[in-house]
Amino acid sequence: MDHASFIEICLQQLKMSGVREGERLIVLTQGNERLDYADAFLAAGQQLKANMYHMRLPAPPPSGGWAVGVNGLASMPEAVEALKQCDMLIDCMFLLFSPEQMAIQAAGTRVLTVVEPPELLARMMPNPLLREKVEAAGEILARAKEMRITSPNGTDVVYKMNTYPTITEYACTDEPGRWDHWPSGFVFTGGDDDGVDGTIVVGPGDILLPQNIYVREPITYTIEKGWITDIRGGLEADLVKSYMASFDDKRGFGMSHVGWGMNRDAKWHRMVPGEFPGGMGMEPRSFYGNVMFSTGPNSELGGTNDTACHLDIPMRNCSLFLDDEPIVVDGDIVKKEIIIPAK
Repeated sequence: MDHASFIEICLQQLKMSGVREGERLIVLTQGNERLDYADAFLAAGQQLKANMYHMRLPAPPPSGGWAVGVNGLASMPEAVEALKQCDMLIDCMFLLFSPEQMAIQAAGTRVLTVVEPPELLARMMPNPLLREKVEAAGEILARAKEMRITSPNGTDVVYKMNTYPTITEYACTDEPGRWDHWPSGFVFTGGDDDGVDGTIVVGPGDILLPQNIYVREPITYTIEKGWITDIRGGLEADLVKSYMASFDDKRGFGMSHVGWGMNRDAKWHRMVPGEFPGGMGMEPRSFYGNVMFSTGPNSELGGTNDTACHLDIPMRNCSLFLDDEPIVVDGDIVKKEIIIPAK
């Protein structure tokens, strides 16, 4: 994507996020990563007469890989204080699950995470209809006390929901303290810490994130009182168990958030290695009618589990019921108020 086109989609994003003249916006990057994103957002914000700043942290030291919730701001309290003073933070580092992001949001700064490739940002632009339907879905989910998920592969699991808030993601943010991720399009909450029981069977074509692979052989999870007690299957099951064991943290076996995707512009089949390198897997999380469950940290929801061991697993062809009412049936949204027509 050329620079002028990148500026234009960033301008559309800032308009959707309610940026006004005189607001203070900071674009956060580190090292040499996504400097073109900073340039595009700075130019777009200037067109809206916002006060634009770029905070660039040093590149992280070689450490063998990225870890959930860990970032360079942890040793820079003065930088965190500066970010608390702005109206909107455009996070091109990926602060999610970190205490620093939570503190920034608590100060009233709205946060937008932007780490996906520009081509994907353009194809999955936020729009008013997506926001309307995701917000409606959030209201429906927030009222529910129980979620049941089933599938032809053998999934049958129940989440009791009396503890955690509902989170909506529609790829823009115009409310103080709100976080979102561009691109996105889904709704989720968390089960009670001891309130998830049953079996989840991850079937062929379902997706393991952050491994970024399609599952080929079923993985069967047994969940008892909110904790994974058994994982069985073939190669992918072995991969999951090895990955989780590498953290040496039993909290990684806790059940985290759960919800469903609502973005018609996201495609299940587009996770092709090398096509859109460098992102965090937001397209497979968002595709319409997927049911996604997560394991590990629930700090994003206000919980106390802040383990770095985290998997998101979007599944196809599931059915999801809230208090026995069908919301998603066989991978298609059926609740009238939140259906988004196919284009």
